[in-house]
Amino acid sequence: MSAVVIAVLQYATAVTFVIIGLAAYQRGGAAQRAAEAEVVRQGFTREVLARHRVRIEESLAELMLPLGVAAVLTVLGTLNLIDAGRTATWVLQPVLLLAGGYITVSQVFVRQTVAAAFRDSEDAVDTRAVLDAAFAAFPRWLRSVVVARFLLVTFGSAVVLVLAALG
Repeated sequence: MSAVVIAVLQYATAVTFVIIGLAAYQRGGAAQRAAEAEVVRQGFTREVLARHRVRIEESLAELMLPLGVAAVLTVLGTLNLIDAGRTATWVLQPVLLLAGGYITVSQVFVRQTVAAAFRDSEDAVDTRAVLDAAFAAFPRWLRSVVVARFLLVTFGSAVVLVLAALG
């Protein structure tokens, strides 16, 4: 039974990586242009975002990372269903918990992350307005998937590791 729960959590996490990766790739360019237009409207050059390492669009090469993570999780889930994934789970799930948790927390708290990038700068950008403009380019439901991925990567990974230890 625990193998099924582990596999379901791994599959669900994989799905969130695919959804968010494809949405970022498909709509990220429009979101980037909207954010740049907003900083220009505020009287800054559009390069102010790059100077503070704020980038919303995702290249095809960058899309490969979430798709690769999803592929690994899908294989791992399948291996767990046939009782052949325990060792791989013990190796890969902690990596997902730590690395994925680190990355996804900045996406969940994106407003705070972007505000911090400008906090000690002479560029007094209204980051809320910039992000509002960028977010408008994405589907409304995407934010819920971002939060779900964070929960699956962190708490879901912890559950997977506990079940693997018990199983």
